Amino acid sequence: MSEHRLYVGNVLLGGGDVSVQSMTTVRTSDVESSVAQILRLEEAGCDIARVAVLDEADAVAIAAVKEKIHIPIVADIHFSARLAVLAAEHGADKLRVNPGNIGGKKEISLVSDCLKTHRIPVRVGANTGSIEPHFYAKYGRSAEALVESALANVSVFEKHGVEDIVISVKASDVPLTVGAYRLLAKRTGYPLHLGVTEAGGGSLALAKSAVGIGSLLLDGIGDTIRVSLSDDPVQEVRAAHDILRACGLEKNFAEVVSCPTCGRCMYDCTGLAERVRARVSAVKKPLKIAVMGCVVNGPGEAKGADLGIAGGKEYCILFEKDGTQKRVAAQEAENAFMQRLEELIG
Repeated sequence: MSEHRLYVGNVLLGGGDVSVQSMTTVRTSDVESSVAQILRLEEAGCDIARVAVLDEADAVAIAAVKEKIHIPIVADIHFSARLAVLAAEHGADKLRVNPGNIGGKKEISLVSDCLKTHRIPVRVGANTGSIEPHFYAKYGRSAEALVESALANVSVFEKHGVEDIVISVKASDVPLTVGAYRLLAKRTGYPLHLGVTEAGGGSLALAKSAVGIGSLLLDGIGDTIRVSLSDDPVQEVRAAHDILRACGLEKNFAEVVSCPTCGRCMYDCTGLAERVRARVSAVKKPLKIAVMGCVVNGPGEAKGADLGIAGGKEYCILFEKDGTQKRVAAQEAENAFMQRLEELIG
């Protein structure tokens, strides 16, 4: 993770933990809808919420929204230094701007002074749609072009004495995104905001985000993530936590492992696994629960689980981490298993 540390509100970036972000899909000036959506994001596990600032009403509304939520707000602004300043004055915990479209020297100086006065960070980034023509001409559509573009924009703020900067280099192309972040991580110690932009919707979008973000996290790259989906923002947050869990970066949850089943399976393994997942979905405790299809390999494959079950036509085996095993009649197995699960959940 990054050497440079900074705070977005009370959320630390660069300290080793990876925070989860999402963005609202309603007008920020619609305070009631903005608050309702952010509270849903909070409940799903969102650490930082980003809001669009299109006009003065959106910028001013940040103050009213913040009164009713519990996580930091990032104001996303383009083409207006005045709106960036107004958003900071009304409580934005971070700005997302690009010097390239915020205006000339006067406007950049205005935003820089605002960032330092309010002691808030700024995210500067590049994506494949914002690469400056001269970088595109030199490097083409490449990781090098993304990184050079991002760092050139970062240098603009650095020259004005801004020190708390977060960088992103996003593309909808997964290999390009991963390559750009790997290159960027070698060239800077600033916190990095990870994401595969415009990933789309459905299973492919989830796969693109999981592969792209997950690859980088496993490399030790990244301080905050956003899974960009054409879907309810709550789904972005849930997907982000799934990625963190799959990468071993989030421990405080109940993991359910289950086998894909085969012709040896003689009980409703898949159905039970789904029921167990539903039961533990909100559990904030490090547990590993195994639902295995048969007694041939089940206990061995799931060794180390806090609680497991492996089924047969006439009986099931319940097993635990300490080596305890219990043979239970098939018709009684689910009840016995769920009862023991409740005891472990506590």
